[in-house]
Amino acid sequence: MKVNPVREGIQDQSPALIVKPEREAEPPLWLHWMKFNAVSLIGVGVQLLVLQLLVSGFSRLDLRLATFLAVEVAILHNFAWHEIWTWADRTRNSSGASRLRRLMRFHLSAGLVSIIGNVIITDALVRGAMLSVITANAIAIALCYVANFCLSHWFAFRRPS
Repeated sequence: MKVNPVREGIQDQSPALIVKPEREAEPPLWLHWMKFNAVSLIGVGVQLLVLQLLVSGFSRLDLRLATFLAVEVAILHNFAWHEIWTWADRTRNSSGASRLRRLMRFHLSAGLVSIIGNVIITDALVRGAMLSVITANAIAIALCYVANFCLSHWFAFRRPS
């Protein structure tokens, strides 16, 4: 006697019967690039403002420590905006654990490039070339910029598989 698998509550799992939902189309690279530029421009303002506040006025922190703290504030600012806008197509409907993993990847890639690059380059340009702190830091940001986009797009906010 033959048993009908559908009638008995057993579904056939053959590949021909498994239907996977289609993936949402990936926005073009230029759109992520443009959003990254907008977020980064605001992040540059945040970083330079925090740096200026930390090296002048009442705080007068060491240049390297002030640069590190200013970059960290900008990293967290940029991550939040990349999460909800730049790469929203990749982050929507994700869990808190996924968000935390992305934050860790962002810090270990673009964040590390920004922190190390900004601290070393800013310090070298202020002490060696006698540039102002803000000019030196703006140059450091520009030098780290493309690497940060690449690391963010293809590693930190990579498309879920």
